[in-house]
Amino acid sequence: MATPTTAPPDVVVVLGTRPEIVKLAGIVRLLGDAARVVHTGQHYDDNLSDVFLAELGLPEPAAYLGVGGERRGRQIGLAVERLDELFARRRPDAVVVQGDTNAVLAAAIAANAAEVPLVHVEAGLRSYDRRMPEEHNRVVADHLGDLLLAPTETNRENLLAEGIPPDRIVVTGNTVVEAVTELLPAAEERAEVLARHGVEPARYVLATFHRPENVDDPEILKVILGELASLPIPVILPMHPRTRRRIVEHGFAELAEAIRVVSPVGYREFLALGAESAFLVSDSGGVQEEVSVYKRPVLVVRRSTERPEVLGTFAERVLPGPAIGEIARRWLADLDALHAHLAPLPSPYGDGSASARSVAAIEELLGA
Repeated sequence: MATPTTAPPDVVVVLGTRPEIVKLAGIVRLLGDAARVVHTGQHYDDNLSDVFLAELGLPEPAAYLGVGGERRGRQIGLAVERLDELFARRRPDAVVVQGDTNAVLAAAIAANAAEVPLVHVEAGLRSYDRRMPEEHNRVVADHLGDLLLAPTETNRENLLAEGIPPDRIVVTGNTVVEAVTELLPAAEERAEVLARHGVEPARYVLATFHRPENVDDPEILKVILGELASLPIPVILPMHPRTRRRIVEHGFAELAEAIRVVSPVGYREFLALGAESAFLVSDSGGVQEEVSVYKRPVLVVRRSTERPEVLGTFAERVLPGPAIGEIARRWLADLDALHAHLAPLPSPYGDGSASARSVAAIEELLGA
């Protein structure tokens, strides 16, 4: 008689944006046949989605929900409805989400409605800025979650302060550390990337902007573009589709010509540009983490940040305005010393074992 085999658990991993693909890749690979990837389509541009799936060696998603391009409320509502239908056809053993996107909120609500355990990767981040849609997304996911995978002790303390029981929280580190370590190109490939962009090591700035607080207000966007254009070294700006639309709408195309605007680049290319830059200027959350791995400073142009662990070391936060140029010129005046200071500092986001710790915690939750 043949020995009965036990089917692997069915773990639905819901993602919708480039950062989610990057940070969930290691977990998906370790889950193996147990993982069923569902893509909401929040980032539906090939340069922000498909290229990242390919670079990170992830399988074709089992389902695409096609909710990209919708306003926030409709996007979340459609994703909840389509996830609910998906779970009804084949109920998973657990649902995994990462971060603070609309996909996270939708999946948290759908999992809760279907009475499926919810795992929140990168739990416990808090900006305490209720003007940020992401803050609402991450708070709801944390309070609906059955297993909260917190990157740092600071994140764990945030969750405990909100009354979440400690037995639902596991500190894992952040999966971005292993993603950057694995995918950062070697020196020769980085040199080829710089040659294609016509820049020299540590003699250019890498910038990214996409948050509504910076790109939806024409006056703020104009100030940011003006400050970048005034810097004494080249600025490479991979243009997020949202930002590109706003520049056209507001009539800032001529101002943007003073900056080296390029289409969104793949993750490996972005890491190469970041690691060889003088510094970065960005409103991205993920960039604040990545710089701590490849040891470059970032000027964070935002009202608030949910990543205080890097402030005062790898990051300095500033509001849009003249301070952008002032700090940038201060850094440029003593750049070698700044780079030398950051080089030996450890990343506050762990040792590169976050995916393994996360999957171990998921398996314990499922009794696997």
